[in-house]
Amino acid sequence: MKKTIKDIDVNNKRVLLRVDFNVPLDENGFITDDTRIKLELPTIKYLLQQNAKVIICSHLGRPNGEKNQKYSLLPVAKYLVKELLGRVFFVSDCVGDEVEAKTKCLKPGEVLLLENVRFYKEEESNDPIFAKNLARLADIYVNDAFGTAHRKHASTFGVAELLPNAVGFLMGKEINAIKAVIDAPERPLVAILGGAKVSDKITLINHLVEKCNTLLIGGGMAYTFLKAQGVNVGNSLVDDTKIEVAKEILAKAQENNVKIVLPIDYLCATEFSPNARAKKFSGNIPNGWQGLDIGPKTVKLFKKEINNANSIVWNGPLGVFEFKHFCKGTETVAKLVLKFKGKAVVGGGDSVSAIKKVGNTNKIYHVSSGGGASLKLMAGESLPGVAVIEEI
Repeated sequence: MKKTIKDIDVNNKRVLLRVDFNVPLDENGFITDDTRIKLELPTIKYLLQQNAKVIICSHLGRPNGEKNQKYSLLPVAKYLVKELLGRVFFVSDCVGDEVEAKTKCLKPGEVLLLENVRFYKEEESNDPIFAKNLARLADIYVNDAFGTAHRKHASTFGVAELLPNAVGFLMGKEINAIKAVIDAPERPLVAILGGAKVSDKITLINHLVEKCNTLLIGGGMAYTFLKAQGVNVGNSLVDDTKIEVAKEILAKAQENNVKIVLPIDYLCATEFSPNARAKKFSGNIPNGWQGLDIGPKTVKLFKKEINNANSIVWNGPLGVFEFKHFCKGTETVAKLVLKFKGKAVVGGGDSVSAIKKVGNTNKIYHVSSGGGASLKLMAGESLPGVAVIEEI
């Protein structure tokens, strides 16, 4: 079990807290979705209550190792000033003499937000000198940035090797919730998988075939499985290099007595366009047409399995849900998951977006804050940002 902030003494200590404040900003620099900041407040407030001197670091966007004010964390600092009653200061760099001096002036119960760590290319390359310069700012390191836990960067990995460390509340919640549903679920466990490519989720599928009772597959990846079964999928997205892999997964599921449910009807178009005319086909898809959403018969099949489940894990949209004519499958499943009374874990940016579009995510057992990290954790893979944290 990894150390948490409750396992360490932070009183009067400088705590370098790595968070994920990669929030969307409009053209005027205003935050348009503060979800990630709100998720972080319990950890920050706890550290302040424990008399810590909190130094927060994060990335925002992709500045490609250059100082670009478009990706400054100053708007986040202004937000935190309001949330934390003015006890927040901002410094326009994340390493160096000025930053180090400001950290030494911090009083217990105060917060210093550093500028975007990705203004330095050394961050993403996990440069040891950059990690050492970050470590010089603090006595203790806490990683609460689940969204970047799958990255071996200086602020998520390198600095943790240099300081006493622990995970924050959000990181602990993410790990515990996902592992609870994947490793010790109330059965039946139904996994819903979508997205474009099989290649992106081979590890996840192979892992879930060993863990779940039923696997519902939609999205673009479904057509590779359908073609592997001899179904004509027309011009639908297919990864021909993964046909044999799909056959192996189908055989593995049969051996493990896992039920795989694939689409039996589809909403199709002759072009990949938001204005394309939708037409429904069952069974085979004619040449010249491509599947862009699951059809109503498939939705009924998926609904039956979801209603019979006691645990659910969902990753990936079931169609091109950003197109208004091809969003119904994903949105219907999202509504079913919202009504679900058991433990449901939703991971992946598009799945989370679909849930938010149709209802209140607070009704769901766990909605992950990290797309890539949740995908790897669901697949049973190690997260560098977690693996480096000390054990109790």
